[in-house]
Amino acid sequence: MKIIVSIKQVPDTSGKVAVNPDGTLNRASMQTITNPDDMNALEAALKIKDATGCKVVVVTMGPPPAAGMLREALAMGADEAVLVSAREFGGSDTYATSQILAAAINKIGVEADDIVMCGRQAIDGDTAQVGPELAEWLGIPSVSNVRKILEIGEDGVSVEMDMPDDVERVRVRFPCLLTVDQDIFQPRLPSYVKKTESAGRPVEILTLDEMEDREETHYGLNGSPTQVQRIFPPAVNDRRELWKEEGEALSDRLYALLRDKKFV
Repeated sequence: MKIIVSIKQVPDTSGKVAVNPDGTLNRASMQTITNPDDMNALEAALKIKDATGCKVVVVTMGPPPAAGMLREALAMGADEAVLVSAREFGGSDTYATSQILAAAINKIGVEADDIVMCGRQAIDGDTAQVGPELAEWLGIPSVSNVRKILEIGEDGVSVEMDMPDDVERVRVRFPCLLTVDQDIFQPRLPSYVKKTESAGRPVEILTLDEMEDREETHYGLNGSPTQVQRIFPPAVNDRRELWKEEGEALSDRLYALLRDKKFV
């Protein structure tokens, strides 16, 4: 059994968000982090590894510097790392991205008792589309919003799904794909020992030449049906008011403001 975890390098949105004149994100000017939900997926995979001894493989699509993120995953306990990187992949939407990742995962190999794991969504898009789309490309069943892994059986896994109004328990057969919720586990810190051990471990790089489909127009902007009309940094609201009323007058004014803003 092995678990393939798809992770993503995303802009650190706690800092300044920069946008190019053409409306695309200027990722080169922003600090990057590993997508938080993907870190939870990695931790879930490592928990299963601790219990069963299975292999954990991390895979990401991104520019060459994303290899540093993969090395951090190795230092946390992952066994292998794969970077999917090519200029032709730049600008891919969720449809094209899931197709590229599926091709890479098929290259790694999905066996009869394997699990593919993803975070529920990425903070730079919040679409939550790549995981289910990836399962469709791979031709395997998927379960989203997994908040707890109940049991790893011989032929499948039992999980709890966090639904809008309730919690649902389901069992899905291997091989399968799970997208995990942000509260499933707290990610562990990288181990200094594992970091030292993994320092010289190679990160496998897959390019367009390794894809089964090498048609450039199927990837990147040309292969993305999603058309983004506009991306812009959020407006800075520095408006402030000082209210000097007291007691009931102050509470009435606050209530009136909340009512005008449709919070109550």
